[in-house]
Amino acid sequence: MARKPKCRRVGHIPRADYFKPAGIPAVDLEEVILKIEEAEALRLKDLLGLEQVECAQLMGISRTTFQRILVEARQKVADAIINGKALMVQGGDYHFDRDLVD
Repeated sequence: MARKPKCRRVGHIPRADYFKPAGIPAVDLEEVILKIEEAEALRLKDLLGLEQVECAQLMGISRTTFQRILVEARQKVADAIINGKALMVQGGDYHFDRDLVD
């Protein structure tokens, strides 16, 4: 039996939660769901340029767990962009922490 995922600390909730290719009705698109903690991993590593160890500490998880989340997030974003899918940001197992807000 798998153990329950550890709640991840998140310091930013994206203002927009749905992205789609221009010119294609949303009803005709497949959707990729990016979890809130995956968006946070992208923000910390790729947008802010922090080291993985620091990102993991901020999120309250191990470095290996952070690496796994980051890889999954990048794969989902690439899938949406390359294959013309909609990207929905929602869900996950996270706790919003105001102390992490930049």
